Amino acid sequence: MDPDTFRSDGLGGPDIYWRRRMLVLVALLVVVAVVAWACSRSASGPQRSAAPLSTPASEPVLANLPSLTPTPSPSLGASQTRSQSPKATKAAPRPKRPGEPCAERDLVLNLEGRTEVYTGDSRPGFMLTLVNTGKVMCTTDVGPRAVEIRITSGEDRVWSSADCISGDGLDIQRLERGIPYVRMIEWDRRRSGRDCVGDRTAARPGTYVVGVRAGKLTAPKAVFHLR
Repeated sequence: MDPDTFRSDGLGGPDIYWRRRMLVLVALLVVVAVVAWACSRSASGPQRSAAPLSTPASEPVLANLPSLTPTPSPSLGASQTRSQSPKATKAAPRPKRPGEPCAERDLVLNLEGRTEVYTGDSRPGFMLTLVNTGKVMCTTDVGPRAVEIRITSGEDRVWSSADCISGDGLDIQRLERGIPYVRMIEWDRRRSGRDCVGDRTAARPGTYVVGVRAGKLTAPKAVFHLR
């Protein structure tokens, strides 16, 4: 364009024309910068909104959650403790020496009647046996007090070998292993009691039961009849 033209329309010279061009260009750049800044602000907004998830305010929520650390079961721990603890061992019993008192657990007591019916003046007879099943010979009292034979009829106590004994009544016997001690007992068909003075009353005909006791040992009872 001819420079004279600028002067003829009153707008000034070429310098004024280029200044106006530069102002328009600067204004355009400012608008572009503002738009770019607004876009970058909107793009970065969601990132800043998600920031509270990592703030300390969220920590109490996590603290209230149940612990995920496995805890041992009390019963399982107790059983493991018992299984790991050494078992208590019982001391072996001292071997019994020959001649020591017999242990009741090593003795077998038995009583048998001669027959079941006794007529006339026949006296009931019984065979007592005591056997040592221990490993060694032992000693025990088989006297009439220690080994009591008792005859009853219902609730009536008729006769006992422990009644009216003179002296201490001891009878210590040596019992070899497996060899029975045997004693025969005969009843004179008369009643006995703690009063040993005077005549003893004869037992009446009827049914009677005989039994034997040695400490805590007992034997099966036998039934017999007097005619």
